[in-house]
Amino acid sequence: MPLDAICLTALKGELAEQIVNMSIDKIQQPERDLIVLSLRSKAVKSRKLLISAGTGDARVHLTEHKFENPKEPPMFCMLLRKHLTGAVISDVVQPQSERVLILDLETSTTLGERVKKRIIFEMIGRMSNLIITDSEGLIIDCLRRFGGDSNTKRLVLPGLIYCEPLKQEGKHDPLAVSNEMFLSLCGEQNSGYIAKWLSAQFVALSPLICREIVHRAYGDVDFRFEQIADNFEALKNEFFALIDRVKRNEFEPCLLYNKDGSLLDFSYMPILQYSGFATAMIADGFSAMLDLYFTQSAKEQRIKQKTASTLKTVKTARDRLSRKMAAQIKELEETEHREKFRQDGDIIMANLHLIKRGQTVLVAEDFYGEQGAVREIKLSELKSPQQNAAMYYKRYTKAKNARKFLDEQIKIAAEDVFYLESVIEQLERVENELELAEIRDELMNAGYIKKQFKRKQKQTVSAPMLFTSSSGMQIRVGKNNIQNDKLTFKMSLKSDVWLHAQKIHGAHVIISCEGKAPDDVTLSEAASLAAYYSASRTSTKVPIDYTLVRNVKKTPGSRPGMVIYTDYKTIMAEPKLL
Repeated sequence: MPLDAICLTALKGELAEQIVNMSIDKIQQPERDLIVLSLRSKAVKSRKLLISAGTGDARVHLTEHKFENPKEPPMFCMLLRKHLTGAVISDVVQPQSERVLILDLETSTTLGERVKKRIIFEMIGRMSNLIITDSEGLIIDCLRRFGGDSNTKRLVLPGLIYCEPLKQEGKHDPLAVSNEMFLSLCGEQNSGYIAKWLSAQFVALSPLICREIVHRAYGDVDFRFEQIADNFEALKNEFFALIDRVKRNEFEPCLLYNKDGSLLDFSYMPILQYSGFATAMIADGFSAMLDLYFTQSAKEQRIKQKTASTLKTVKTARDRLSRKMAAQIKELEETEHREKFRQDGDIIMANLHLIKRGQTVLVAEDFYGEQGAVREIKLSELKSPQQNAAMYYKRYTKAKNARKFLDEQIKIAAEDVFYLESVIEQLERVENELELAEIRDELMNAGYIKKQFKRKQKQTVSAPMLFTSSSGMQIRVGKNNIQNDKLTFKMSLKSDVWLHAQKIHGAHVIISCEGKAPDDVTLSEAASLAAYYSASRTSTKVPIDYTLVRNVKKTPGSRPGMVIYTDYKTIMAEPKLL
């Protein structure tokens, strides 16, 4: 969800306790819309306050992450350093139900005179802005300047008096609405989704919270006014339960995770609408929640963008091979008639004396068919009888040789398609740039991506994932094909247990046994990991084959990660992490 006004209220209270009386020591602008203030104080440890005015990720919170400075600091960063370095934060203010946070500052002029200044951070979508004002409210400068356009209703320019953002017309402040007014607004509506109506009627309520109110009232986020029948009590009770929570400052920083471990959303209260589909976790604070959510989301988005082109290349190669294989299979089916070509040649040779040059059809006894059968054979009028027979024998030989060739080519293509599908599955769960680089190197070596000539550098290699079973045994899981080979054939003992999802793409999983047989619990947990890191992750049960590492072999010339194995057993496992 966006950082709405109520969530900002919760954050403001937390920040006020942590950064008031701290001074601004350093100022960074690592990106166009990102400002980082390093804060220090004698009483507490140093902190970093992140302010992002990005269109999709406007936010303010303390951060633990490090940021690299550009070679040359931007002009706006230089101005901030001039006016704010050494300033002490005296207060943190938020206008009621507005997505605006204000830092009141006390600083000194070059003559030692104490003056007040303000950092005003507005989180308004594409209009998000960072504005610096003096004690009189005059704008010193701003990250984004608005003015000089006939369509501009509000001027934000250096030298002008700062004016608050325009109120949203037709919307109400939920903290100022009475019971009677709420019921009156409900009575004016007789159709449509209730959650959308709440979002359109009230400021400070994100779509997530609007859906949550409706879910708690009626058990369904898609409940409509037509289903209420003028009974608004449940809706009113849940609406004002939320408002009472806000007025009592009862906030909980809540992170929501998808089943695959990725972050879904965040909120300032427990969210019940995703029951069974998402897992909730209470964070250590609102800054910690936002720092984790936006940092991980940005990381996932960056990896997704970098993976997209590679994924497209691999899918294109897979689809091209699949089409080629389909054409070869069709051609192979046509070779099934090769015996008929040989028979036609034999019948022509047996009836040479009946054929005249220029004849186009031979009708003769079919001694390959039932008794008394007759076969019609097309002839080329430009060829002699012997040449016509040779033509059919040639077709037979060509079809026979083509079958052998096509069998080999289809087998190779099928193996390559299977291999590329395994790479696609791995690309879809890449977690960092190192893993992506390893897969790209693998594809370059396989000839699917053009090799890039770079200076040889010492390359960091990612390690397999490491888990510990309930019984204390180590379980390792490969992340990609190269790593699967390394894990199975270089990092494991012959007596270790190897597991893999049956007949589908998946990770190699190794139980480090140290000469002992794994207990049933460890075997079951390792099988669950093999199922989770396979193409059948979303299934309820997955067949998992397991055997000793000594029974796993690499065939000469096979693709990375492709193996054959013998003397195995199979168990059913539920895909899940330990």
